[in-house]
Amino acid sequence: KHRQELEKIKRQLEAEIGELREQIADLQLQLEELRVQNQRKDDELAALQERLDQEQSARSTLTKSFRELQNQNAEVQEDLEQERSQRNKAEKIRKDLSEELEALKTELEDSLDTTNAQQELKATRERELENLKRTLGNETAAFDTQLQQMRAEHNAQTEQFQDELDNKSALEKAKHSVESENQELQEELRLVGSAKTDSEAKRRKQDQQLQEISGKLQDTERQRNDLQDKLNKTQNEIESLSHNLEQVETQLSRSQKEASQLDAQLQDSQAQLQEESQAKLKFAHKIRGLEDERASLEEQLEEEEESRKGVEKQLSTANMALQDLRKKMESDGEAIDQLEDSKKRYQRELEDKTQQLEEKGALADKLEKTNKRLQGDYDDLSVEVDHNRSVISQLEKKQRQFDKALADERMISMKNAEERDQAEREAREKDTKSISLGHECDELKDKIDELERVRRSQQAELDELVSSKDATGKSAHELERSKRILESQMEEMKTQLEELEDELQVTEDAKLRLEVNLQAAKTNFDRELNAKEEQAEEKRRSILKQLRELEGELEEERKQKSNALAARKKMEMEISDLESHFDGAAKAKEDAIKQLKKAQGQLKEYQRDLDEVRQSRDDLLITSRESDKKAKNLEADLMQAQEDLSASERQRRAAESERDELQEEISGGLKDKNAQQDEKRRMEARIGDLEEENEDLASTVEIFDEKNRKFQALNEQLQGELSNERSASQKHESAKSHLERQNKELKLKLSEMEQTIRTKQKNAIAALEAKIASAEEQLEAEAKERAAANKLLRRTEKKLKETQLLAEDERHHADQYKDQVDKSVTRLKALKRQLDDAEEEVSRANAGRRKVQRDNDDLSEQNETLQREVSQ
Repeated sequence: KHRQELEKIKRQLEAEIGELREQIADLQLQLEELRVQNQRKDDELAALQERLDQEQSARSTLTKSFRELQNQNAEVQEDLEQERSQRNKAEKIRKDLSEELEALKTELEDSLDTTNAQQELKATRERELENLKRTLGNETAAFDTQLQQMRAEHNAQTEQFQDELDNKSALEKAKHSVESENQELQEELRLVGSAKTDSEAKRRKQDQQLQEISGKLQDTERQRNDLQDKLNKTQNEIESLSHNLEQVETQLSRSQKEASQLDAQLQDSQAQLQEESQAKLKFAHKIRGLEDERASLEEQLEEEEESRKGVEKQLSTANMALQDLRKKMESDGEAIDQLEDSKKRYQRELEDKTQQLEEKGALADKLEKTNKRLQGDYDDLSVEVDHNRSVISQLEKKQRQFDKALADERMISMKNAEERDQAEREAREKDTKSISLGHECDELKDKIDELERVRRSQQAELDELVSSKDATGKSAHELERSKRILESQMEEMKTQLEELEDELQVTEDAKLRLEVNLQAAKTNFDRELNAKEEQAEEKRRSILKQLRELEGELEEERKQKSNALAARKKMEMEISDLESHFDGAAKAKEDAIKQLKKAQGQLKEYQRDLDEVRQSRDDLLITSRESDKKAKNLEADLMQAQEDLSASERQRRAAESERDELQEEISGGLKDKNAQQDEKRRMEARIGDLEEENEDLASTVEIFDEKNRKFQALNEQLQGELSNERSASQKHESAKSHLERQNKELKLKLSEMEQTIRTKQKNAIAALEAKIASAEEQLEAEAKERAAANKLLRRTEKKLKETQLLAEDERHHADQYKDQVDKSVTRLKALKRQLDDAEEEVSRANAGRRKVQRDNDDLSEQNETLQREVSQ
């Protein structure tokens, strides 16, 4: 049965070795998967590096454009301040001219009858006309400078707005100047009051328009601040990307190091697995040898039981013989010698039985050691069961972590969907805003058209006034000069228009480039998103596959657990059987000790009978030689008792060492598990039994001491009797010679018996020492095997922890990659917004170009009118 169970245990161990090999193969597959993931991460890192370079280049372009916008904004602010100062000056001139016009009106009304007054009025009018021409020339020069400044302010949104403001302010100044001249001429000629009221109403409208333009300027300023904030955000994002890139590089190097460490650990685990398999084979061989020893010990126990029964029968027959001898003792003197011989024979047999009992005790100790060894195997099995439980708990933890990761992925997908919906809402809001801005632009165009019509009507009135002045004496030379001025203005306007068209072409090219870059970024983003989704799907499939494999392993572990529990129950039953055997052996030992005590009591009775016979007989107390011989015999018995005492001391020390070892094992087992407390109690009971045996041995030693004292007392008594009975020594010389011959024979027999006993004791001691040495070697080998198994278990636990840490790092990397994807999506949205802003800037530039085209058309019309006037 034990062999079958050991074969089962061996098969279980071989199955566990196969499972460990499968686990190693799974670890190798996981290592390959980690290497593939590492390669993928390298590719992703290269792609991220390229994107980072692109974003850095875009950042540099944005910073350049932002600086240009800042410079243009500063120039526009300066131009705006200049225009405001010029406007204030024009207002002051208009007020002065209106006051002079009023004064001239009053003077004209006072001096209508006189020609001198008319001539003076004509001269003042000519001077005023010259002043107006000078102011017109100054305003045209200011307009030229403004147009030159507009050439440098055309690349961005703020410049276009300021160009529009500059154009509108220039038109307003020209309009004001024309209105002032028209008012002066109309006040001099006709309907001065109505023209003045109209001009005031128009001025109010223009003030309102100026306020609207200032509001738009504030809007552009806010937009510029928003662009500044966006630029800062993009800079922060680029810095965070660079930091993330550094982290990814460090993590990549760390993962490479961990992969190399895993390779080394895998090789170590394979070597340890081979060592463990060899140790298990050695352990199986040792188990077979122990089984053979146990079978031989059981056979020896059966033989000892049979010999014990034979001894009991011999003792019973000896008792019968002693009773018969007592009856015949009075009649036969030679029966006394036979009784002494039988006594010695019985003593020898008693010694043999004590030796056999000692051997049985040694066998019992061996069985106890085998019990301990089996208990150690049971502990190993319990440790393996606990290890399997820990593996199952770790697998359950991994499953929970996988469920948590799936939940996180779902939350992230929901967040991405919400962000997409929010982006769509923002796009719709921006579309509505763009539509509203388009309506506002249409309204502004309508207003500009109205102002243009008003300006043309005023220009027509001015042309009429100029023609009227020509009739009053205006020279053709001045008209030629004004024509040349207007032609130069036309050329400048044409050059400005060409420059604006070039700038518009540049902006359109930039827009196309931005669109191409945006399309490329979209395709890259879609490709990366698809790759990430495929990777996530592959990871999910691999995790599901691992989960199925882990569930299979869990089922196998449960089966192994049930098998281990069954084996544990069998081992417990075997241990209980062995304990019952030990109890039977202990009971047999106690019975043998009781019988030994009974035999010792009978021997004491025999000694008393012999003493009485010796006292009654005068033949035993004849010479002192007999007493000396008896003393020597007693001394030999004393030496034998001392040797027995030393042997019992050695046994006691061995028992104490076993007790200390058992206590150490119990203390170590208490540190390992609480389940071994029952074993500790059993060991303590065993220690108690050993202590009781030690006490029994001490009691036997005390009994031997008492015997020694009794023999000494007997020796003293015999010496006293010898001194009293020396007087009768001469009567028994014949009996003396006979007793001397018997004594010689007995001495020879005693020496032979002593030699045989000593050789037997030496052989038994040598055998016990060899067995103890072999048991110690086995214990040391088992301790080494346990240490190696514990070391392997710690290494495997360490590897499992490291693999868990690697899995957590991979999850952290995946989260970081997801964050980077989200950031790239936000950057893509920001690029889209920048593209929309660029489109708006292009539309504004087109509007400015159309406006300049209209101004050019107006100047060409003015030139044509002047040419017609010159031709007239």
